[in-house]
Amino acid sequence: MRLCFLVEEQYRHDGMPLDVIRQLGAWGHQVDVLWPGRSLISLSDAIQAGSHDAWVLKTVSGGPGLTLLEAAASAGLTTVNDVRAIRGVRDKALAAVIARGTGLPVPVTYAAARPEELAEIPEAEFPLVVKPADGSSGRAVRLVATPDRLLEPMAPGDCAGGLLIAQPYVPNSGTDLKVYSVAGELYATERCSPLHPAHDVRERQVPLTAEVARIAARIGEVFGLDLYGVDILLGPDGPVVVDINDFPSFRQVPDAVARVSAAVLELARRGTSGRDAAPAAGRVALPAAGRVTGQPNAGAATTRSVTPLPRPARPTAPLGGGR
Repeated sequence: MRLCFLVEEQYRHDGMPLDVIRQLGAWGHQVDVLWPGRSLISLSDAIQAGSHDAWVLKTVSGGPGLTLLEAAASAGLTTVNDVRAIRGVRDKALAAVIARGTGLPVPVTYAAARPEELAEIPEAEFPLVVKPADGSSGRAVRLVATPDRLLEPMAPGDCAGGLLIAQPYVPNSGTDLKVYSVAGELYATERCSPLHPAHDVRERQVPLTAEVARIAARIGEVFGLDLYGVDILLGPDGPVVVDINDFPSFRQVPDAVARVSAAVLELARRGTSGRDAAPAAGRVALPAAGRVTGQPNAGAATTRSVTPLPRPARPTAPLGGGR
């Protein structure tokens, strides 16, 4: 197969997706890489019907990659994830409305263009978690204890004039639960909350409860996502969804590179064959963990054209999304 990856500058040293790109090349697939934000892209040459079997996006929220992915979709090309699903979760305000409207456990959400406007929120709702609607990788997420602290100086670049969202803080242990979906296969991990950096939590894979699994799977169905992550807090009233990310880091997922690579191929084949134009979670069956090895597509072209990549930083990649 021939695939095109859009990789934002922020991820040019990350194992996800660079190791996936290398794995696909090692399996005999042709992989082209575009770097929106740091290179000239000839749209008329790069985006044309039949040029690639699928386009895959790994960019920051608000970056130029999503527009390029939408352009590829407009030319009839398959995208992973489905481009309509990506737009729905990249805007955190929109994602909160969609999720809450379908009955998912999401906190009450407020939106404002300026921090001072959030002072109109009833004091009983404080403390608030405030973050940019287009944020990613935990950028500019802060805990505001009282209304008078809304105007405290923020770090440079924390708010570039975009929409802010605010949600009542969900009391928790200081540990976030991150659930990853690799085309229907779910994995739960725990990590330290960005709101409680002093809390000592070892990042590790943990058992997935039936309740959390239902919530995570439902998010894939509602948004039409196949490769995604969900940040969940275990609050006093049960699990609460605080963020959704398309194509996250998949940290602590067993054999993540092989499994994500296999999922990308399967989703590309599905789109190429004309079946299931809007993918949803749970429709792709992958081998059990540790068994995705060798050459998953023996009939694929053996000619490889992989754009030279910098070696990924080790040992781990940054988180794929914010709170």
